[in-house]
Amino acid sequence: MTFMQAAVALPGPAGATIEVREVEVPQPGPGEVLIRVRAAGLNRGEQVGLGAFRSGAPRIMGIECSGEIAALGAGVEGLKEGDAVLARGSGMHAQYARVDARLVMRKPARLSWAQGAGFPNSFTTAHDALITHGRLRAGETALINAASSGVGMAGIQIARWAGAGTVIATSRSADKLRALVPLGITHPVVGGKPSWMEAVMAVTHGRGVDVLADCIGASVFEDNLKVMALEGRLVNIGRLGGKSAAIDLDFLALRRIEVIGVTFRTRTPDETIACVQACARDLLPAIEAGEISPRVDRVFVLSQAAQAAEHLMSDAQIGKIALEMP
Repeated sequence: MTFMQAAVALPGPAGATIEVREVEVPQPGPGEVLIRVRAAGLNRGEQVGLGAFRSGAPRIMGIECSGEIAALGAGVEGLKEGDAVLARGSGMHAQYARVDARLVMRKPARLSWAQGAGFPNSFTTAHDALITHGRLRAGETALINAASSGVGMAGIQIARWAGAGTVIATSRSADKLRALVPLGITHPVVGGKPSWMEAVMAVTHGRGVDVLADCIGASVFEDNLKVMALEGRLVNIGRLGGKSAAIDLDFLALRRIEVIGVTFRTRTPDETIACVQACARDLLPAIEAGEISPRVDRVFVLSQAAQAAEHLMSDAQIGKIALEMP
């Protein structure tokens, strides 16, 4: 039996705490691979869920990583030990992670380990929202809110890659928006006040936006609807601003707006695999060509997992936060 270090969520009366502990190294089953993790990404959705984690078995954190194939399970083809890869799965804030081989993609050589760790979840989520469900087409207008989040920055780059004629991004911080303009923003708009809607409508000459990727939810939902174009598609990804909002059904009908909710929590394994593979098919060549690149805000070592989570929840970052493995 061999052991590894891992960031483990421990349930408690006030929600989970994170501790780095020694746990057993998992072994790959049929169709799985074992990855020697080099870096792993942090995601706000997973951290938010810790508040409700008050009972049950401890679990290893982390849903995306970069690393090298350490072992192959029976039946795995197309991969070999030593391959540099990216993966989306579970239990990835650890020195080793076991994952379905179909959720593994080759790491582009131009990416560092930390950059690679910021791709599998954030870019898959943004690709699913904008391309698969939002059906963003060349020449259309896209709006990405929470622009400095991992999903927000992925969305900006994906909208540019897809040929959007206008890429509007909102954030409460003008400084963050200025830093993100090189990713592909054509029109930065400071959110958090009513004038943001006027700014969006002015940019679109009163037409509104075709696709809106919403990572905030209830607190901006009614305003989001007001800036949608005729037959626009509003894709809700996150609900950090609340879960319940009012909808003017008459306005919805007159504009013929589609409101689409997306999450991985209710998808089957096969549906999740299809999302990851679609993202890899479309975007890995763009990374190889230097057209897309995950942005890293800060790298922590595994022993600083709790501090990394605090930094993520502080909203101070511009980009992904990664954990580097010993």
